[in-house]
Amino acid sequence: MNNQKVWLITGAGRGMGVDIAKAALRAGHRVVATGRNPDRVKQALGDSQDLLVVKLDVTKLPDAEAAVKAGIDQFGTIDVLVNNAASFYAGFFEELTPEQMANQLLTSLIGPMNVTRAVLPVMRSQRSGLVITISSTAGLTGFSFGTAYAASKFGLEGWMQSLQAEIEPFGIQTITVNPGFFRTELLTEESTQFAELSIADYDERRIQQVQFWKEYHGQQSGDPAKLAQALITLTNLEEPPRRFLAGADAIKTAEEVATKLQQDLDAYRELSSSLDY
Repeated sequence: MNNQKVWLITGAGRGMGVDIAKAALRAGHRVVATGRNPDRVKQALGDSQDLLVVKLDVTKLPDAEAAVKAGIDQFGTIDVLVNNAASFYAGFFEELTPEQMANQLLTSLIGPMNVTRAVLPVMRSQRSGLVITISSTAGLTGFSFGTAYAASKFGLEGWMQSLQAEIEPFGIQTITVNPGFFRTELLTEESTQFAELSIADYDERRIQQVQFWKEYHGQQSGDPAKLAQALITLTNLEEPPRRFLAGADAIKTAEEVATKLQQDLDAYRELSSSLDY
């Protein structure tokens, strides 16, 4: 294939990462599929001469550097990076421990930074590449019980927008993906951790929230396989979008955020414009 690319995908052992890896392989690309448990990645994806499975804990920069080196040794380059690995620490801010907040940021914000840091020298040297980072509608608007998760996703948003301006002169493009609710494994016990602390004032709402999130697993409307195929479509574009809103619910959320922002702008335009010397 003249358009065959090498993809490096994080969190490829389960959930959306599996679907993205399978879609890339079906499209004729070569894939460096990574995860904390390489045996699980192999079991999920099977065998292929176009597939390399590598152990990668995104919270560890040496792991990221080793994964990129393994991909280069096997396939010669990295053309597309998909920052997919993430976790979900659910809880009210006061009930989340500082350690839980730090772990959320380490996995979902610093982790993508680690892998991207390891990949960028390769993309710079070839003056081409695409960095896809899976954010969330939680990167567009915060929500109760989601302070840690939204903090990590809002961080991703600012980092990716700023990074794009820095690396575009090297021919490297970026896409920030904002999925709505997709039927992945994010809400399983392995990926979702609830707040460790308990404050009486939050008891009633906490019980309701925990019940909602536990029961919502498997009920999400989005099909991750279709999102994976959409990413293949986007990567084939000469000028891919810098942001992709994935799912009808994501579009609805973005429209609500834009409307509220415009309302605030209009309501306080005069006061905001009166602050110069």
